[in-house]
Amino acid sequence: MHHHVSAAALGRSGERIAALWYDAEGFTILDERFRTARGEVDLVARRGPLLVFVEVKTRRGDGWGSPAAAVDARKLRRLRLAARAWLAANPARDVAEFRFDVAAVRFAPGGDGLWLEVTAGVL
Repeated sequence: MHHHVSAAALGRSGERIAALWYDAEGFTILDERFRTARGEVDLVARRGPLLVFVEVKTRRGDGWGSPAAAVDARKLRRLRLAARAWLAANPARDVAEFRFDVAAVRFAPGGDGLWLEVTAGVL
């Protein structure tokens, strides 16, 4: 049986999976789907003094390249601008380190499982 899933719903599913991974790694999710006119951050996670801004890429099947390749210079610039806006709106106390990650989620064709790769420090 084939079910059509919209790109937005697929993206939200990927964001939930990435959030669960960060949670399992001891991070607290501070924000999800933060949007500004200049960019967006899919997840903001914190563990101790480390604050991480995460771009989540979600795909179906395996017809795509590496997760880092899916995030080009323009996307990174928008991620950085959105991170700045998030920090302006949410002053973070006792943060000693910032990191930008790409979390790539790929759903197997037919929905039989998934694959997650987190690339830390892409920026």
